[in-house]
Amino acid sequence: MAPLPFVPGRHAIESYGGGGFRFAGMSHVGSILATPRGISALAAVSIAEVGDEALASLIAELETTPGAVELLVVGAGASPARLSEALIQRLRASGLRFETMATGPAARVYNVLIEEGRRVAALLIAVA
Repeated sequence: MAPLPFVPGRHAIESYGGGGFRFAGMSHVGSILATPRGISALAAVSIAEVGDEALASLIAELETTPGAVELLVVGAGASPARLSEALIQRLRASGLRFETMATGPAARVYNVLIEEGRRVAALLIAVA
């Protein structure tokens, strides 16, 4: 399997919709995971498809740099949806707080929090 695209650094979400996102002066079609280290593509097209693999780089970042992220903002798509119980337990075990909402509000919350200098990550499911 080819590695997923990665843009290093912390970037605000400039826009979303049409099945993707704009950030760092570029456009990406599909879902993303944004952490303090950078933004990566996610293969998931719905929140139901998000599992441990989607969050592996975030969990690794937490293990190598404890406290790097205090909150994960989850954009579940066009409507709020719940993460799987297994994923909820995995996030709780890692000590990471998380909040799930629709993608639009999640992108806006993420932008406000990075502007405030907070230690935040975002998992954002692309919306049409």
